[in-house]
Amino acid sequence: MTHSLSLRRALFEGVGLRLLAIFLLTAMSAAVHAAAKTVPVGQIVFWRSFLALGPICFYMHLRGGFRAGLRTRRPGAHALRGGLGAVSVALSFLSLAYLPVASAEALSFLAPILTLPLAALVLKERIGPTAILSVLIGLAGVALMLWSALELPTEGAAIGVAAGLGFALVMAVVRVQVKDMTRSEAPSTIAFYMSVITSLAALGSAPFGWTAPPPEAWVPLLATGIFGGLAAIAGTEAVARAPVATLAPIEYTGLVWALLFDVVLFATLPTWQALLGALTILAAAALATFGTRR
Repeated sequence: MTHSLSLRRALFEGVGLRLLAIFLLTAMSAAVHAAAKTVPVGQIVFWRSFLALGPICFYMHLRGGFRAGLRTRRPGAHALRGGLGAVSVALSFLSLAYLPVASAEALSFLAPILTLPLAALVLKERIGPTAILSVLIGLAGVALMLWSALELPTEGAAIGVAAGLGFALVMAVVRVQVKDMTRSEAPSTIAFYMSVITSLAALGSAPFGWTAPPPEAWVPLLATGIFGGLAAIAGTEAVARAPVATLAPIEYTGLVWALLFDVVLFATLPTWQALLGALTILAAAALATFGTRR
């Protein structure tokens, strides 16, 4: 009985942390979309990753000391995680540079669909019918969102869509790898090395058009780092507590925040397809949260 209660508590803690991570990531996405109007994508990736080290190092200090947080048994896994992370961040930010926040988020929600078979194959997680149903419902919501995204008349929309699809594919692999790494590595350690490697990788883009950011760009740039660092911690802690299959459909709640950010910050009104898609995605998230049992 006690073991069952502990598992249930860990599950709800994981869900809560993932919901927090999703809000922070969506806020970061809105900041990226704003910064990309005047700052190159590679430069935004650097500031996001470098500034994220602040909250991550503070978290490492609280969790047992900075030096202890640097210790790792799997340097190769961290190198792979960092490389994949750098690619995924670059693709995500490129998508946000050309698409509204909600449209870019809708594309990223293809990642949970790809995560399920990978979790079953690599992590040997049992994928129940409720988890599968919730993902399929969420996919229907994403399709409604993409209906309007793919008809965007804005210049570069095709680049944004292609980058978003690439991001979804890379993130499906990353999430399964992070779940595997949490079996031996602390979440703060994973987040720290990912940010360091991504920062170094982004520096490689400096000769290709970095500029001096205008004063109004520094607020969103700072926000990308702070929100990104906190989201990395919350997201990694979440996958350490709950199965990937349970957390995957909950990603869809970020779409509601994305729609709100588009309306409030960028005066981009959603279509009826986008609103219907958001409601469908919320239904998928509710089913995943309250209907999944291990």
